[in-house]
Amino acid sequence: MKKLFVLSIALTLFCTGNTFAMDIRKSSGNLECAYVEWQTVSGAARYNVYYEQTGGEKTKIDDKLIRRYPDYMRADALGLKAGVYRLTIEALDESGKTIDSATTDCLDVKANVREGFAFTDGNVPGAYKMDGTPKDGARILYVTENDINKITCEVKDKKGKATTYTGLGDILTAYSKGYDKTPLIIRVVGTITDTGYAGIKDGNYLNLAGFNNKDRSLENVTIEGVGNDATLYGFGITLKRTKNMEIKNLGIMLFGDDAVSLDTDNKHIWIHNTDFFYGKPGKDADQVKGDGSIDIKYRSTDITISFNHFFDNGKVMGCGGATGEDENLRITYHHNWFDHTDSRCPRLHFVTAHIYNNYYDGVSVYGIGNTSSSAAFVERNYFREVKRPMMISGQGTDKYDEKTGTYTLKGTFSGQDGGMTKAFDNIFVNEKTKLKLVYQTDNATQFDAYKVESREEKIPEDVKSVTGGCAYSNFDTAADMYESQPDAATDVPETVCMYAGRTEGGDLKWTFNNDTDDEDHNVNAELKTAIVNYKPQLIGYQDSPTTSINATAIEGTGIQKYYDLTGRKILPNTKGIIIVDNNKRRYKILK
Repeated sequence: MKKLFVLSIALTLFCTGNTFAMDIRKSSGNLECAYVEWQTVSGAARYNVYYEQTGGEKTKIDDKLIRRYPDYMRADALGLKAGVYRLTIEALDESGKTIDSATTDCLDVKANVREGFAFTDGNVPGAYKMDGTPKDGARILYVTENDINKITCEVKDKKGKATTYTGLGDILTAYSKGYDKTPLIIRVVGTITDTGYAGIKDGNYLNLAGFNNKDRSLENVTIEGVGNDATLYGFGITLKRTKNMEIKNLGIMLFGDDAVSLDTDNKHIWIHNTDFFYGKPGKDADQVKGDGSIDIKYRSTDITISFNHFFDNGKVMGCGGATGEDENLRITYHHNWFDHTDSRCPRLHFVTAHIYNNYYDGVSVYGIGNTSSSAAFVERNYFREVKRPMMISGQGTDKYDEKTGTYTLKGTFSGQDGGMTKAFDNIFVNEKTKLKLVYQTDNATQFDAYKVESREEKIPEDVKSVTGGCAYSNFDTAADMYESQPDAATDVPETVCMYAGRTEGGDLKWTFNNDTDDEDHNVNAELKTAIVNYKPQLIGYQDSPTTSINATAIEGTGIQKYYDLTGRKILPNTKGIIIVDNNKRRYKILK
């Protein structure tokens, strides 16, 4: 008790008595990160930002984590283990002297939920440890629109010789040979476009691929966004022959095919806290919102999809190759926000799936689609205005003809054989739409899911799907099943809405109109316009020479004022840059 009292006093002293000389706009802790925003300081040439825990030393963050926006500065500290932190900002003049400083209040940093099939057999996907800090020896690369093709990194070859490569595309090509297993963290700063990145694969993807699926796979890579505005615009990410990979905290907009494609021989992959918006329209009628958000197939297994925000996506997740799999893919889906999506949340084909604590928020066509040889354990999810929450191909509401009262339809989402779904403790709220859900307690054969009274209850072996004769594997009660502690279904909306997607909900926020959008699966014209017209607000990061310019018009002149990263005014002929005024007149500014 005495130790707890002393700790309480230390924490109180740590969190109080701060002097706010400069103007801090806001600050907060989040999932293994913390941030602070402040107003620029007159006379400051640069800033230093530090983080510290109770009783710990101050640690300086990288300069590229310190960024300027039109009317404020921002810094994010990443790779923090759970705990209580403070951030301190120092404003320095040109001689390096501190002219102002401020320290935040205490910020509560929480841990990511690391569980599911991706974390089985002792694996930790990505370049971070289980505690959220970088793995030993991890390399960190910062990429922006202006320098993604200029950054450098050493990569070792078969003999251990290190060669320096330039540009993210060439760096990843060197890593793809599969000899260098050094953990790699790729941090995206601001927006990167398909026209700005020279390493685009097939016009659609940032390519993460290994040489083979045995000893030379690409391993231990995290690609993550910095702050709330990191965006891939016009392209997505593809993985092939990879292991222990992590994708997080990104907004992906107007991608060409899939936003994230796990195509062939990927294992122990974690995709989380990402915002998925519309893709580019495809050639087929069902691709008007893009082909799909996440595609998982061809021996890509041991995957965790968690805390993502899907904005009105059409075909959200198709999981399992079209021609089948050698063995079932093992995938966990938890705490995702299916925000007025249409279908495939997910669609399973030769998949063993654990689906829990997801928020189905106005899903217009169907939620979970279970087909050939798939086993799905669906527990403690919250379904709001979802007409068909769970479907098994070839039976139940998939076959039911309301006009005749018979099970004679060809099927509403798949002509494939059916799998088997176990359902436990889910919540359904349908005030406007009629819930179409049949359990075995209502119809012994033509059901949409087999409802159990406890997590441990097994489905009898003689219970099989109508088409294909698939029995439930009872994987979730097997001795080798991973541990999980799902939240109560009543808590799901609040938790998911708070943490799903990018930090702070991202910089492009959208609230759907439930009265019109719950049952509408057409493209939301206003949302599409917002995505097409999306403009990044980032001006630049500290010491970036090509992006540190902010222009504001001077009324009545057509000329603009220009400011550097620290807010100091730049006059014509004083800096080594080129500017353009409102009338498109060019000014060459000499060094």
